[in-house]
Amino acid sequence: MPFLNIDIVELVKIFGYTGLFIVIFVESGIFFGFLLPAGSMLFIAGLLASQGIFNIYWLALIMSIAAVLGDSAGYLFGAEVGKKIFSYENSIFFNKKYLENTRKFYAKHGSFAIVLGRFIPIIRTFVPILAGVTDMHYGRFMKYNIVSAICWATGMILLGYFIGASVPGIEGFLLPMIFVVIFLSVVPILLELTKTKTYHHE
Repeated sequence: MPFLNIDIVELVKIFGYTGLFIVIFVESGIFFGFLLPAGSMLFIAGLLASQGIFNIYWLALIMSIAAVLGDSAGYLFGAEVGKKIFSYENSIFFNKKYLENTRKFYAKHGSFAIVLGRFIPIIRTFVPILAGVTDMHYGRFMKYNIVSAICWATGMILLGYFIGASVPGIEGFLLPMIFVVIFLSVVPILLELTKTKTYHHE
């Protein structure tokens, strides 16, 4: 399946467990990781597991650990470095009023923000960083980090696995299916934004 001139299915095969671990780790909390198609790669890995190329149990375990550790790295980056980067009132990267708004958001929706953010491309990368910047309690963060990581990584893998096992010739429909997966992952944030706009207009 050509995707941006790259056969992403072959790429996932070549990456194997180690390569996928690195992709999930980086995309889950390293600042530039939002560029990586981690969700799509998990889905494809699950599909390949249905064909015996990966072991579904090891795949789910390893990728869940990668997601937990990636988010933890993002949190620590936000806690140790993020405040220094965003410390100036009129910083080109940030403004203190945005930091304060984010702090209030986490105070009100902390656990929900972590769980929801895990399923949204791009947002997923920055949620743990902002959790660190805004001083969310690490124990509280880790509790929801672990739950959301397992649900996301295992869920994407199982989705690919069961579709791969149930639909003959699924390889020919991978590209549109990946777009569907991405669209469905964006739906929660669109609903949340709609509710927020409605709230402000009331």
